[in-house]
Amino acid sequence: MKLVSWNVNGLRSVHKCGLFVPFVREIRPDILCLQETKAEKGQAEIDLPEFEEYWNSSTRKKGYSGTAIFVKKELNPKAVVLGLPEDICKKYKLHDDGYGDPNTEGRVMAAKFNDFWLVNSYTPNSKPDLSRLKLRHERWDPAFLEYLRRLNKEKPVIFCGDLNVAHTRNDLANPKENEGEHGFTKEEREGIDKIVEAGFIDSFRHFVPSGNGHYTYWAPWRMLRERNIGWRIDYFFVSKRLLPKVAKAEILPHILGSDHCPIVLELR
Repeated sequence: MKLVSWNVNGLRSVHKCGLFVPFVREIRPDILCLQETKAEKGQAEIDLPEFEEYWNSSTRKKGYSGTAIFVKKELNPKAVVLGLPEDICKKYKLHDDGYGDPNTEGRVMAAKFNDFWLVNSYTPNSKPDLSRLKLRHERWDPAFLEYLRRLNKEKPVIFCGDLNVAHTRNDLANPKENEGEHGFTKEEREGIDKIVEAGFIDSFRHFVPSGNGHYTYWAPWRMLRERNIGWRIDYFFVSKRLLPKVAKAEILPHILGSDHCPIVLELR
């Protein structure tokens, strides 16, 4: 089984440029998780009849954020759940963010399959002025981890998406210059530390334990992508008990259309 995750930074734009369907035909995923769709189901008019589409679009602001999962029809998820559970939102006071409730921004969706839960996430950005860092560090990250732990009690969990943080110094080209900047603060990195401590495995780092140069996002200026001056902020994590089934984890920097590139997880 091949799972793919990609922050498309506007699905309609990628599709209009004629890049989305050829990508799907080339990579041939069984399950495709998208982040930052900036659209609602049907708006992009994508012709992929072999897939069932599940969408979680922002209700707070149209054309903003959003996630989607495309699943080969024969796989038929047992359930699809949109957003974080209400009791977790209340516990961590997610509704009180000054920017607006992040759980209405289409940021999380989960699909239940026979052998695992799959969670697709687009984590809130802390903002260049760090004005949303407190939300992220004190509310969102703990709430999301509690949700993962809840699902993991029922079935092993695979979760993926744009987590908007480079976990270690190996995960961005210029760690010294970006220390303390959004995407590389100690608070954001601590959120990933706690995910790892909870028993979830960064699948790419399982195969490539160290070393830089492996990036999934490049700012769209100064030829940064061509020069490979980027960040690894897109991930596939798996429950530890699923690790024996993980055959491959890779990054696809040759796929264009977004400021992010897709990532792949293959299961035996």
